[in-house]
Amino acid sequence: MTTTTHATTPKTKPETLGELRASGWKSKSVKQELHDNLLRALAARDALFPGIIGYEDTVIPEVCLALLAKHDMLFMGEKGQAKSRLMRGLVRLLDPEIPCVAGSELHDDPYAPITRDAKRIIAAEGDATPIAWWKREDRYAERLSPGTKFADVIGEIDPAKLAGGTSMSTEEALHFGLIPRMHRGIFAMNEVPELDELVQVGLFNILEERDVQIRGFPIRFDLDVVILFSANPSTYNRSGKVIPQLKDRIGSLIRTHYPAERETGIAIMEQEADIELGGDFPVRIPLFMKEICEQITIEARKSDFIDIQSGVSARFSIANYRTMIASARRRAAVLGESHAIPRISDLSHIISSSMGKLELDMMSSHQMGEQQIIDAVIVAAIRKVFDEYCDKHGFEEIADIFGKGVTIEVGDLLPSSAYEERMSRVPPAWEKAFEINPSEDAAMRACCVEFVLAGLYANEKISRTTRHGRVEYET
Repeated sequence: MTTTTHATTPKTKPETLGELRASGWKSKSVKQELHDNLLRALAARDALFPGIIGYEDTVIPEVCLALLAKHDMLFMGEKGQAKSRLMRGLVRLLDPEIPCVAGSELHDDPYAPITRDAKRIIAAEGDATPIAWWKREDRYAERLSPGTKFADVIGEIDPAKLAGGTSMSTEEALHFGLIPRMHRGIFAMNEVPELDELVQVGLFNILEERDVQIRGFPIRFDLDVVILFSANPSTYNRSGKVIPQLKDRIGSLIRTHYPAERETGIAIMEQEADIELGGDFPVRIPLFMKEICEQITIEARKSDFIDIQSGVSARFSIANYRTMIASARRRAAVLGESHAIPRISDLSHIISSSMGKLELDMMSSHQMGEQQIIDAVIVAAIRKVFDEYCDKHGFEEIADIFGKGVTIEVGDLLPSSAYEERMSRVPPAWEKAFEINPSEDAAMRACCVEFVLAGLYANEKISRTTRHGRVEYET
């Protein structure tokens, strides 16, 4: 995205206040700066938040309206919905750099200084006042709410300065927190419901009055700052977590969401996993294996055993997708196969990448452990995708063969070439595999065979026993 700076080209960048005035640079508030640059980006049809998928018609238009309305914003949604990425993405709508009084602690606007130091420098130097340039990437700061104190984000009397002889009655005795230091920038507070009430009071004063008051010190700063918040709805809406005055002063609430379509979730999963599939022992991933990986997350979000208010992050899909690929590549290396194609048996290893990422519903009457719940959502995902791919005609014939005492063992370290011989005992299942993908590639055949067997199990046509990556299917 291209934005227009108020400054001249880098070669003639003003170095003094006089040169700045001569350049024609005009001062703007941060919100006006974001407003103007957003309009230019919209007119040029630039990508506003590159890398964020699935919000083009929902969240991003709401963010645009909030910026054009010059609002502070709260991004509310469950974990893994790109709230922090959206907040950080606003940096791209700032000018590449802006001038400030050199040496000023709060990056004072040369035309409208707010600190005593900057005013003194300008009064003494006049047009010779030195100018520094503040880059856009340095004009954003964020803080996680738990453990945050008033002094961290707003400020405090500095004991070291008092010990050095500074009078407590002067501005120089203050240590400024993150928000004053982001004067003319953007400050983001993550998980605002966990913020101490005293700090919340300080924040709503800044949102309403745009001034800073530290321990009753008689100073008022006309702060120019955009303040962003993030929160999970389960805690934000809980009585007493966020004081009403703070809620009332936040201009726009932006509601994020999980992908509406499985295809969108897959696109996010592939983008964020960012795995090189080539190189030694390249990996090829059938679409249905990607669909199963993402469907596992979808099923987890629907599960009665998982706390729906906490949500299931996109990181759940990403971590499991990486593990599935890693298991397939390990097999190729161990067995000396030319390439790897992930199988259902590789999903037995995603327990390690899934554990700890789900918040169980403690109010439920179930007696299932986390691993049992993960196993259940994997089976539900396989059933969903399998039913989309396979005609159920022939299931009974396959089940009848298993009913005669046939047992088929597959696994994550079974050579691809071994599947044809093993499935000779269940020819209809081998034929079902060809329905899914007619490829003669042994690794693809092995993948499809496992998909058929897992689908039959998910539809309760056959049973299975699993141990250490090996799976036995029988009746």
